[in-house]
Amino acid sequence: MSAEYIPGSCNIGNGEVRRRQAVAIFGLFLTSFSAITILATDQSRNSRLSIFVPALIFAIGFVQSRKKFCLAYGLAGTFNFGKLGQISKVQSTEDRKADRKTAVLILFQSAALAALITAVFFALPL
Repeated sequence: MSAEYIPGSCNIGNGEVRRRQAVAIFGLFLTSFSAITILATDQSRNSRLSIFVPALIFAIGFVQSRKKFCLAYGLAGTFNFGKLGQISKVQSTEDRKADRKTAVLILFQSAALAALITAVFFALPL
């Protein structure tokens, strides 16, 4: 794992990655709980679409932890390789631009993953 800021590629260290992993686990729990509740209470098929939001929480945490890149830090022009919450500003305009591009890409990848999870759940013949 990189221990230094790499524009558009890596903007968080180990502690921040673990925090994103915790978000992914929490999102997975919410997604599972929502799916089980929807199925157990015999809701309409269209109610299955509501799983998108918890799936998005899972997907954002998962993609960020895998890429070692924080979406919010990328949009804000910051990074952190120290203690949790101890952020630093990105100085270069080109680096901030690369970070914003990566952040938007992560958002789209996360939304696509959440949409896929939602589509699979919607299509299940349960």
